[in-house]
Amino acid sequence: MLEVTFTPAEFAALRQRDLSQTVCVVFDVLRATTSMVTALTNGAREIIPVCEIAEAVALRQARPDLLLAGERDGVRILRQLTGSMDFDLGNSPREFTRERVGGRSIAMTTTNGTRALQACRGARRLLVGSFLNLGAVADWLARERIADLLVVCSGTQEEASYEDVLGAGALCDAVWEQFSGGRVADSAQVAREIFRQGRGDLLVAVQRARNGRRLLALPELRDDVALCFQRDVANVLVEMTAEGVVRLATG
Repeated sequence: MLEVTFTPAEFAALRQRDLSQTVCVVFDVLRATTSMVTALTNGAREIIPVCEIAEAVALRQARPDLLLAGERDGVRILRQLTGSMDFDLGNSPREFTRERVGGRSIAMTTTNGTRALQACRGARRLLVGSFLNLGAVADWLARERIADLLVVCSGTQEEASYEDVLGAGALCDAVWEQFSGGRVADSAQVAREIFRQGRGDLLVAVQRARNGRRLLALPELRDDVALCFQRDVANVLVEMTAEGVVRLATG
């Protein structure tokens, strides 16, 4: 079965659901999963996604060499929120350069993306999706002949996000024939149709997204949008392990 979830309201149900035979792919296009794929492509050793700022700070106190990355309301977390330290990085994929993250471990907390990953911890395999590595994810799904695929949209705040639906729909479109014969939920049909309507110019389409408009209005962040919609520039499969660490997958 091919299925899509759209909003953070579904995270609680995912935690209670038996996902042991299901592959999950999480999208937070703007910008957490894009930043994770970028960081690992640029040589980061691993990313530890956590839900709360305090969890990231505690990890840093236990491991002083750890980089802290993340955002609240779209901007880098500063000491006003931690009570003790500024985060090293925000959530812009342009920050995760080889010079900054090569060989480093990173603790990361974002408003939605890291929560979505944590909600899927029981999955048979948990993959990190973005437009950057969408082809690599689709190729792996085809090779492995996955029977049950759940594509999870991280959303914006507590709402659905148009850009994540575009990402989910793009993946559904890429694997559609694999799930023909009535093995497609209506949610996947909806996501695919939304993607197919906007695929001619995704940068125009994302201007209809709340999060896209917000980022495009900020001079220091607007370049993130075009980067996040580059397709298949990272031929990597990224997964979150059973131990809760995001790494390059070996296959």
